[in-house]
Amino acid sequence: QLTMSLNSSTLLNEENAQGPKRNTECLESLELQTPSSFQDNPLQQLQLASQEVLEKAKKSGRSKCPQCNSSRMFYCYTCFVPVETVPTKEIPTVQLPLKIDIIKHPNETDGKSTAVHAKLLAPDDVTIYKYPCIPEYKEERHEIALIFPGPSSVSVKDIAFHLQKYTKKGVCASDDDCSREPLLKKAKIEPEEEKNPKECISSSRSEGTRLKKVIFIDSTWNQTNKIITDERLQGLLQIELKTRKTCFWRHQKGKPDTYLSTIEAIYYFLVDYHQEILKESYKGQYDNLLFFFSFMHTLIKDAKCCVGKE
Repeated sequence: QLTMSLNSSTLLNEENAQGPKRNTECLESLELQTPSSFQDNPLQQLQLASQEVLEKAKKSGRSKCPQCNSSRMFYCYTCFVPVETVPTKEIPTVQLPLKIDIIKHPNETDGKSTAVHAKLLAPDDVTIYKYPCIPEYKEERHEIALIFPGPSSVSVKDIAFHLQKYTKKGVCASDDDCSREPLLKKAKIEPEEEKNPKECISSSRSEGTRLKKVIFIDSTWNQTNKIITDERLQGLLQIELKTRKTCFWRHQKGKPDTYLSTIEAIYYFLVDYHQEILKESYKGQYDNLLFFFSFMHTLIKDAKCCVGKE
């Protein structure tokens, strides 16, 4: 079943007109309350680290960022660090099987983006760039993929197959099948030494077909075009996710509920990648990427209930 689950790879961080004010007021009124039961929480099956540190921080209210001294709740979305009331040692760290680059639209509101969650929880594997300041990916296109839906996008389970053809195209340029590659532009990858096409195919299951980096775009759907058409992103293998329903509380009006927030898209991609490509049983290895997201989801849900808005 072909699906389109992402917007610009995911990001619909628009708030409705009354949302910010109402949510803020209600969050303040919840300071001394305990979040409601997870009975109706679609994130309840996650295997998360203790969120007691976030409970305490919520009761304490806003705190200073240790780097810029700005007043924030839980973490600073400009410095990518927890606030003073949230000790770094009490925040879980997630090890990812590949590197992640997040390209953030310059007009995307920092405080509304969930991209910072990934940087906070997987600091060694995640880098955030503000467009147009992004890397040149040209020489690494055979090991990088862009999460973005489109006519040439492939599913996660087909990554190895398409990277194999991509590697064939770069290394075995004389092979007829390589010249018929329909999805990607020609990559100027020079071989260290001449290889037989058969050797190229037989070795395709090694390093050559393993992704090393994945790119996500952090932007609202309407702002995506400027980034996705940038020449530095052309020729990359594009991947779309299976249909997943978002739990994001700032979902953009008029868009399908299969448009995910950045952190949701990263999480679901990694779960699929773990099962489909690494061929390993998933046992919650990346669940803590939703450590902040799931907690805030509960708070916002309670806030909406508090004002009679479900």
